[in-house]
Amino acid sequence: MSADADLAELAAACGIFDQFRDLEGVMRPTSPDTQRALLRAGGFAAQSAAEVAESLARLRAEQAARLIPEEIIVTSGQAVSVPCAAAVDWQLVLEGADSVHLSGGATETVTLPSLPMGLHKLCARGSGRSSVCRVIAAPPRAPLLPEVTNQQKSWGVVAALYGLRSQRNQGLGDFEDLAQLAETLGPLGAGFLGLNPVHALGWAAAEVISPYSPSHRGCLNPAHLAIGRLPGAASGATATPAGGELIDYAAHGPQHRQALRGAYATFEQTATAADRAAFAEFVHAGGRLLEDFARFECLSTQHGTNRRLWPEALRHPELQRATALPEEAGFHLWMQWQADIQLGDAHRRAMDSGMGLGLYLDLAVGARRDGAEAWCAGEALARDVSLGAPPDHLSPAGQNWQLAAYAPRGLAGQDYAPFRTILRQSMRHCGLFRIDHALGLNRSYWIPDDGSPGGYIRQPFEALMALIAIEAHRAQTVIVGEDLGLVPDGFRETMADKGLYGYTVMQYEKTEAGRFRRTQDLRPQSLACFGTHDTPTIAGFCAGRDIDWWHRLGWIDEAARKRAQRRRKSERADLLGQPGTPAATDTPCDQIHRQLAGASAALAAVQLDDVLGVIEAQNLPGTVEEHPNWRRRSPVAIEALSGHEGLTKTARLMAEAGRGTFEDPI
Repeated sequence: MSADADLAELAAACGIFDQFRDLEGVMRPTSPDTQRALLRAGGFAAQSAAEVAESLARLRAEQAARLIPEEIIVTSGQAVSVPCAAAVDWQLVLEGADSVHLSGGATETVTLPSLPMGLHKLCARGSGRSSVCRVIAAPPRAPLLPEVTNQQKSWGVVAALYGLRSQRNQGLGDFEDLAQLAETLGPLGAGFLGLNPVHALGWAAAEVISPYSPSHRGCLNPAHLAIGRLPGAASGATATPAGGELIDYAAHGPQHRQALRGAYATFEQTATAADRAAFAEFVHAGGRLLEDFARFECLSTQHGTNRRLWPEALRHPELQRATALPEEAGFHLWMQWQADIQLGDAHRRAMDSGMGLGLYLDLAVGARRDGAEAWCAGEALARDVSLGAPPDHLSPAGQNWQLAAYAPRGLAGQDYAPFRTILRQSMRHCGLFRIDHALGLNRSYWIPDDGSPGGYIRQPFEALMALIAIEAHRAQTVIVGEDLGLVPDGFRETMADKGLYGYTVMQYEKTEAGRFRRTQDLRPQSLACFGTHDTPTIAGFCAGRDIDWWHRLGWIDEAARKRAQRRRKSERADLLGQPGTPAATDTPCDQIHRQLAGASAALAAVQLDDVLGVIEAQNLPGTVEEHPNWRRRSPVAIEALSGHEGLTKTARLMAEAGRGTFEDPI
């Protein structure tokens, strides 16, 4: 076989796409350089023809030596048949168990009784060799809205947690603000309160503010801890709320961190035996993930935020696990404990306020390559590549997110533990859970560091969907999969079959004729919204604020700006001219929310920014410092939202359309 044929076969066997269809519908081949780079990222030597041939031979030998499949996905509660290549003796160990659940012998098929939900291990021996099969037993699908809330439709509000304004916070929204906002929205009939990701950004990486660039998705951001809610917090710690339209991170950070250290010092000195026992139980339950995270926080404080520049011995978590945790780790563990308590309290208070789903949390697509999650992942991490996206309607220039990618083979080799743990941790305190860029569950676009063009690699879609269903059922959480971008054929249908709700953004929902799709025609099994943190607000869309920003930043010239504004004027007329019965006093925001209320989608979300008439977007993709991303504060304090005319009118529109109940106080 030729070297080119070997490379093509190895790439195909490792799930690397030989081509993909771009934004214009043109098939783009994956170059040999890209194939080699992606193979190396996944753990296969492929620099030369000899290395490719050797890697291919090793892969073939591994497959030929197997007695049973490496992995099977089955429906929990049903009997299982596993083919075997020779006569074997087998043992089944259930997830979380230390002893053998069943054992026996087989010649052609191992027959197992119905299995509970979980990732189990089937071990087989025979003919002088042994094999292990991952048996993923999952429900047919994730829970649906009626199964969790007994409602066919629901609505909610999405807000930027960091931007929440209150009379008690010091300029950055916190978990107490979140709880109080939920208690305001619940009586209005809202079924959920959504927020940006609250993943840990890294104690040493004080300059990082984007919630979509986390250090670890399985841990929480202590910057959102409400100081006044901490046992032992200094008196008057929140006595002087910060003003201004933009968040002053430089002023907030040092003051907030000093208060956190003071509260921890008080805990160490005065905590009761019961409190210490509760803290110890939290740390024990957090297991390796939590301890590794705390260890990373200590190391990054001492050696810098980029783990790839640390001394060699520190780059490998397995070497560090043999040593005792540093004393400073206690502080980071304690902050995670308190953040878990406060976020859990916010979710409980949201549910107690009448919300059927409570909090609606967001899972970022990945973690920073230099962060804690990448350090903890070990061999599950793809090497020398970044997650991104090819050019699409969201970003015509393509995107490099500088986020770590999990290698399918390496992740499976760890029984998907990093992915499963993050899901489990993230679903602890929510009834609705959004997976950002859910397309990555099916295929990921990897961009090599060596300058080779990016390419797609297939992910273990069936296994990941099964694991999501397991964790969603355990948490009784409804799942939303953000499915924007270049969507593979059949992806949305499969996602729906597995119980996930799609994500329909009105700004992107157009017919082939270029007209906005009627909200009555949106996918029923989806969450509908006008926009996201990356798109213009309703007021901004109508005014063409995003177009003005493109011109201000030099992305388009004056002539292009005028053309874009003319198109936007036409789009605005089309959008606001959709069928409905608008009242004479309806604003554009009211008209959009009326359409969302009557949408066929089961879930409808409105942005707090839209309700409050905000014109500027939270984020402008393609910018870092040029636009005040992740810095905008809400113009209205939480305490003033009760009885707010825009919020009350939105709630009334939703109730009239059959989404929840609302008794108008007027």
